[in-house]
Formats: sequence, C-alpha cells, structure tokens
Amino acid sequence: QVQLVESGGGLVQAGGSLRLSCAASGRSFSMYYMGWFRQAPGKEREFVAGIRWSGGSISYADSVKGRFTISRDNAKNTVYLQMNSLKPEETAVYYCAAGPDVLRLGVREVVSYWGQGTQVTVVV
Repeated sequence: QVQLVESGGGLVQAGGSLRLSCAASGRSFSMYYMGWFRQAPGKEREFVAGIRWSGGSISYADSVKGRFTISRDNAKNTVYLQMNSLKPEETAVYYCAAGPDVLRLGVREVVSYWGQGTQVTVVV
C-alpha cells in the first residue's frame, strides 16, 4: 500500500501562486510514477503534471505549461506542484496520484493510488 497526503491548498487571487505538496509513504512508493490531477465542480478529473522519482519523464497538460512546475525531493519523499499565474477557472480539488509509468500520458484510469485532495480556490 502507498499513502499520499496532499497539503498547500488554499485561497489565492487570480495571478497569484501556490505550492502544493504530496508526501508519499508505504511500500515501494518510489517505484511509481507520480502525478497531479484536478477536478473542478461538475467536471471530470484531469491530468495536470507528472514526474518520476528519478526526476525524469516530466509531463504537463498543455493548459499549464509555462506556469506550473512539478518537482520532487527524494530525501523528503515529497512531490511538489508550483503553480504560478493562477486563473479562476483553475479552482478545483487537486489530487496527488501514483501509478505505472504510462500515467505520464495523463490516463487517470491507470492510477493505483490517490491522495485525499486539497482545495485550491482562485478568486478575481
């Protein structure tokens, strides 16, 4: 089993920044590809970004390229999502996920483990 715990969500003004954290623990979590997804009210959960624990194979959704940065700290077993220039339409619950390497393509159906989510609210 792998446990994922997100933190760092909150209320921010449009154009502002937030950094989300995902602390991983459990059996063999470092074998998984790590991703961030988000789900807005009434919408499907969508892929945002992903990374391997080795630091390679970074992937981003087109909508966040150039504004969001995913990274990891292996010593802290934590994956981060730095979000800049946030937009009101990016208000959503953000979830950390772990799955096989194909997760880098953004396929949520292959996710093996989900975190509980953290709310991000972007206001005008």
